[in-house]
Amino acid sequence: MKTELVTTLKRKATDIISRISEEHEPVLITQHGLPAAYLVDVDSFESMEARLQLLEGIAKGEKAIQEGRVLNHSEAKRRMSRWLD
Repeated sequence: MKTELVTTLKRKATDIISRISEEHEPVLITQHGLPAAYLVDVDSFESMEARLQLLEGIAKGEKAIQEGRVLNHSEAKRRMSRWLD
């Protein structure tokens, strides 16, 4: 992963964004020597968002199982019948 100073980003934003879009490699932006932000291309960001939503759904399902909030097949089918017909 490449690192750029925030001042470099200010001066060369177009070049940095073009490189990110081509290489699909995030860039860490530092400010006063400390990490301040990451720049990522749109496709990578959207992919990460989709993965995060999937993981959150799995976590909710696991929590429901641990709490005993589960249905057998026939009960689930009965409750979902209004969407299935």
